[in-house]
Amino acid sequence: MHEDRPERPVEADGTAHLFAALGKQIKVLREARGMGQRELATATHVSLDLVSAIERNVRIPQPRFLELAEVALDARGVLTAVIPDVKKALSRARTRHPEWYRGHAKLESEAVELHHYCSSALHGLLQTAEHAEAVFRAHRPLLDAQTIEGRIADRIDRQKVFTREPAPVVSYVLEEAVLDRPLGGQEVHRSQLRRLLAVGTMRNVELQVMPTSVDEHPNLQGSFNLLVPKGHHHQVGYTEAQEHPRLISNPAEVRVLCERYGIMRAVALTPRNSLELIEKKLERR
Repeated sequence: MHEDRPERPVEADGTAHLFAALGKQIKVLREARGMGQRELATATHVSLDLVSAIERNVRIPQPRFLELAEVALDARGVLTAVIPDVKKALSRARTRHPEWYRGHAKLESEAVELHHYCSSALHGLLQTAEHAEAVFRAHRPLLDAQTIEGRIADRIDRQKVFTREPAPVVSYVLEEAVLDRPLGGQEVHRSQLRRLLAVGTMRNVELQVMPTSVDEHPNLQGSFNLLVPKGHHHQVGYTEAQEHPRLISNPAEVRVLCERYGIMRAVALTPRNSLELIEKKLERR
């Protein structure tokens, strides 16, 4: 894919040298252990493409990756020693949520209930870093590398909501077609399907798939979210089309979304059957 600028992270604040050196160190340590990139990817629970990108200074290694790589490569503290510097660099590099999204992001982070219907793309809370990168790199107009890295970091940071205490009640209805689009390539897609299986087995999450074969559908108007904000007892809705957000608090409009969502959950596969379908799709990849 053509880029609008070279893929070099965090150039503006001078930390590119840190990540360039770190990528080289990881490569040297890996080769000294006689380990291939694929083996390191498996040991650190990331994709082969991500390991390659880190070693080439195209992607920034996240702290969790460095912790796992430290063990896998027997690095004797070389990698964990730089984690504080990496965290500082990531904080400086981060481009926060787009202005048009920030209000909803705050509500999402504190909500006691979150319900999502995904018609054409996976919800951000479900995405792996590699899947998110593929989404942002396909964005038009093109985003620069620093913005992409910041957006990925923010998207992953949002996912802490799943394990927040007290944990929110979360549900998803995913159109089956969303599961079949291999954004980022087959390996990234396999990792994404594994991520869905992991999230779908959380105690506070119910994930359902709407089969493409269903011949009656109560909502063909696109994706939407329903949430119960902290300190409130009533749901609000959220829609987003072509980066034009709309927070819906009018009770009559919210009731329509709730009715549609309830029917979709009744028509979709059960959570158990949905996970079985995702497992089958993963086996065929």
